[in-house]
Order: sequence, then structure tokens, then C-alpha cells
Amino acid sequence: MVNRSSLDETFHALADPTRRAILEEIAKGDPTVGELGRPFAMSAPAISKHLKVLERAGLVTRVREGKVNRFRLNSECLEAACELMRDLSELWRDREEAVEAENEVAPVVVEDDEMWKY
Repeated sequence: MVNRSSLDETFHALADPTRRAILEEIAKGDPTVGELGRPFAMSAPAISKHLKVLERAGLVTRVREGKVNRFRLNSECLEAACELMRDLSELWRDREEAVEAENEVAPVVVEDDEMWKY
């Protein structure tokens, strides 16, 4: 099980739409910072800040190729977040089924005379 602080960082990183779009670009290959900046209307330093958040969360890794840094996805971190979401979804589904079953067990019948007692 992944610790909570790393999951917090993962969800924080994924909360930003630009970072999610950057992850989609990285998934297409192993781009450099410059290559990542092309599809976005932002500077290389701005892209670098987003990449640092993604690195801190463990979602991407930096691979040095000579003088160039390339970025790769790290699916292990994303899989941990997906596992948590599946577990929570299962708990919610079980709880929903329990509530539905409870509601089906004993329907309340109110006689017309009882409605006017109070």
C-alpha cells in the first residue's frame, strides 16, 4: 500500500488540467522540456515548474541523454491512485447495496387513521 502523503501529491499533481495534458504528451514518447512547450502556450520555465510537481509526485522520471533531459511516465504511482479509487468505489457500491437492501426489508405501512393522531 502506498502511503497517504505520496497519494496526496499524486492527486495534487493530477488536479491541474495543464499537468494532465503534459502527462498525455509524455505518454506519446519521451519528450524534452522544449518539445513539451510546443503544444502549450507557455515558457520552458513554466513547463519546468509543472514537471517538478509531476516528478515530486512520482508520475514522471527525468532521464538524462547527454545534455538533454527527457521525461518518461512512471505508471506505478498512477496505478496506486487507481487502486485507491477502485477500493473506494467498491466500498461505496457495497454501502449503496446495503442501504437498498435495508430499505427493501421493512416497508412502512401507515393506516389513514394513524396519520391524524398527532
